[in-house]
Amino acid sequence: MSEKKMDTSFLDRALEFAIKAHSGVERRGKGFPYIVHPMEAVSIVATITNDQEMLAAAALHDVIEDTDYTIDDIKKEFGERVAHLVSSETDLVVDGKSESESWKERKQYAIDRLAKLDRESKIVAIGDKLSNARAMLCDYKVMGEELWNKFHENDPKLHKWHYEGLRDSLSDLKGTFAYEEFCEIVDKLFKNY
Repeated sequence: MSEKKMDTSFLDRALEFAIKAHSGVERRGKGFPYIVHPMEAVSIVATITNDQEMLAAAALHDVIEDTDYTIDDIKKEFGERVAHLVSSETDLVVDGKSESESWKERKQYAIDRLAKLDRESKIVAIGDKLSNARAMLCDYKVMGEELWNKFHENDPKLHKWHYEGLRDSLSDLKGTFAYEEFCEIVDKLFKNY
């Protein structure tokens, strides 16, 4: 029995672009290539939609934040919609402050922005957030309380505040496998704080 053919050329191009953009970069302290995270985000988003542009945005979601590519590069290569979805997932940079100094301000901005985004942007965001939450839970099981020392902010109560804020901002996605798993992980990870 032959499988149904699907046109994945748009997503294929985005994956190639993301692989090139993140080439040679290790996921912070993980010992594996960075591209594994965007690939996981794509697989999470695929549990909600097969929209090629949304899947492409999930693949590209960290390109602007973590590489030398710009939003204009994304727009030129993949169009306005993908650029919008990627920029919706890009972290705020606070001039004159280190990542540690601006941590709470950046996270509050992300929570507030996420609450106002359209459903499509939230679907792309859950791919990123769930992938990060899975990694944190896995690391916590191995490292215990030492986990918090690897972040710019090392107070677990502030991480709880951040992840509970993300959960609330993404609540439009209730009923999706990805959102429900995200909530379960947040509850497990922060139950002692």
